[in-house]
Amino acid sequence: MGRMLSVLLFVILFSVSLFAQSEVANYAPKPKYYLWEFMGNIEDSLDAIRDSVTSEIRRVQRERDEFADSTRKELQFGLEGIERPYSPDEFESVFYFTGANQQGTGTCWCFSMTSLIESEIYRLSDREIKLSEMFTVYHEYLEKCRYFVQTRGYYHFSEGSEGNAVLRIMKKYGAMPLDIYDGLFGTDSIHSHRSLSHEVRAYLDLVETNDYWDEEYVIEHVKLILDKHIGTPPESFEYEGMTYTPVEFLDDVLKVDLDDYVELQSTISEPFYQQTYYDAPDNWWYDSTYYNVPLEDWYNAIEGAITNGYSLTIGGDVTGPEWFGPEDVALIPSFDVPRSHINQSSRELRIYEETTTDDHGVHLVGYKKIGDDMWFLIKDSSSGARMGSQWGYMFMREDYPRLKMLTFAVHRDAVKDILGKCK
Repeated sequence: MGRMLSVLLFVILFSVSLFAQSEVANYAPKPKYYLWEFMGNIEDSLDAIRDSVTSEIRRVQRERDEFADSTRKELQFGLEGIERPYSPDEFESVFYFTGANQQGTGTCWCFSMTSLIESEIYRLSDREIKLSEMFTVYHEYLEKCRYFVQTRGYYHFSEGSEGNAVLRIMKKYGAMPLDIYDGLFGTDSIHSHRSLSHEVRAYLDLVETNDYWDEEYVIEHVKLILDKHIGTPPESFEYEGMTYTPVEFLDDVLKVDLDDYVELQSTISEPFYQQTYYDAPDNWWYDSTYYNVPLEDWYNAIEGAITNGYSLTIGGDVTGPEWFGPEDVALIPSFDVPRSHINQSSRELRIYEETTTDDHGVHLVGYKKIGDDMWFLIKDSSSGARMGSQWGYMFMREDYPRLKMLTFAVHRDAVKDILGKCK
């Protein structure tokens, strides 16, 4: 009996001992790792020092850039002794709408050609109809993205194009009045396509990276981007009590035969008196319908058209001191190329060396003879024509298009004699 009690007591004591030594979970304050905290404080201090040094470097750089910009000089020419126009009112001009402004977009091609079509509507039917530029731009952007897919990324999306893209888009999609669709979406008060272009390019990069070439799928997603930035053009709309689709509006109201408009260029890189390719990045669809004619025929066609009541779009180079925005004047100063030396060869040298490039399109709407000089009234949608006293206009002397402008578009009746020489 005693032995059994001893064993039982041992078991009890052993069990108590095990229970006393068992691990029991509970919560306690987290211990601080003082070394880590110390090192973290050091890193924070170093980061602050590095940030302050970087901030100071950036500040100095900004000040240097601001100083350089404030002291930068631009080569200009003096107008002393040059008889010149000072106001659009001095010119004989066709009908045109004033105030077209492309603002923060690269869409001069659309503003200039749309303005031409508006003037032609008035010339042909005596109707004043202000058209939507952004309706055309919306669909040109879609066509560029379609081409991107079809060529498997060969084309890099941009805002630029050529004026005759307007004719191509109108033939396919039609047109509509500006007050139906202005491309200003939400709270937008000005046109700016920087974010739009960035987003479209980023999406197309994604398409190319993933080798995803479903054309309609891509176009539908690009539409979502366009709709977000510039709104959705309506499929139909009311105009003077009638309902039209854009194509019906073009056919039944505007009644302009878009096939009546032709483009002319002048370069020795292509044969004369033939329809030829226009070599410019914005001719992204490789249009080869430009009539190529000698410089004298080309210039005389411009002068003959406007003096007979036909306006033109004209495109080319508006960089350099020759395009003098603060004075609203474009001419070739004698220190550049003497006027007697402006010919087909001096023009071609600039084209070849790319000192004359295709960077802007404008609408030529009037003319004025001053002494022996012909001056042209230029309706310009860009900010470059809003530096002087005549916002939206430039006065171009005849030597400027001879040397610096590359193409023009006009109704074929204005150049029928030249077209008669062409094959």
